Amino acid sequence: MIDAGDAQLFTVEVGDGPDVAVMLHGGPGASHDYLRPQMDAAGAPGVRRLLYYDQRGGGRSPAAPVGWQVHVRDLERVREHLGLERLTLVGYSWGGLLAQLYATEHPERVAKLALVSPAPARAADRERMRARMAASQKRPEVEAFKQSLDLSDRKNRFALAVAGYFVDPRRALGLTPFLVTQRAEEAAWRSLGDYDLLPRLRELRVPAFVAHGTDDPIPIESAREIASALGAEMVEIPRCGHVPYIEGADALFPPLRLFLD
Repeated sequence: MIDAGDAQLFTVEVGDGPDVAVMLHGGPGASHDYLRPQMDAAGAPGVRRLLYYDQRGGGRSPAAPVGWQVHVRDLERVREHLGLERLTLVGYSWGGLLAQLYATEHPERVAKLALVSPAPARAADRERMRARMAASQKRPEVEAFKQSLDLSDRKNRFALAVAGYFVDPRRALGLTPFLVTQRAEEAAWRSLGDYDLLPRLRELRVPAFVAHGTDDPIPIESAREIASALGAEMVEIPRCGHVPYIEGADALFPPLRLFLD
């Protein structure tokens, strides 16, 4: 656990090594569980360990819903807990946006920034994201997947709920089930308002990496804009939706590990 003042943040360390990468899960209001075990492949035995934590308001870090500023403050507490001058951040989905927010607030505290399927860097792109997600969930492939499932099984019901994240809905069965605390999710997005991080990202001088599936409901154009603003290496993963660590692992992990190394 990490003491964040008025909250305790649940943590899990995976692997060993003198270097550490902080893994930021999506949501907001979710937990680290659904990144594992697949994202453990970002580690390097004897070289780099991974620190996961449940962000405030989700998972095993219960707390009142908060805005993005508090999430950034919590990440600064994580850095202090680790005793590091600068953090290597690996952010997935909303966690990618949180990593960007932290970097714009504390540019001197970031060593490397790896963004996997990052949430849009500006509010204007979120409406398109929501529309694409709704359309993806209604595809004939998802309906066929539904007909193949025993929906009395809770894990199958979860897989159906997230099938729209995947090009091949059957791959949803490989995602570790998780819950989203709706109040925490709403509070974080509401606090951002009509945000646009791109101008501030262009000012950063931080080594950065962006990976995104070509068929992600989050439009790949959004990820390209982020990569361009950061001057980042951009890996586009074909025939891959929002979960490349399951659906595009062979294309994701080699360049991600090379960047982190």
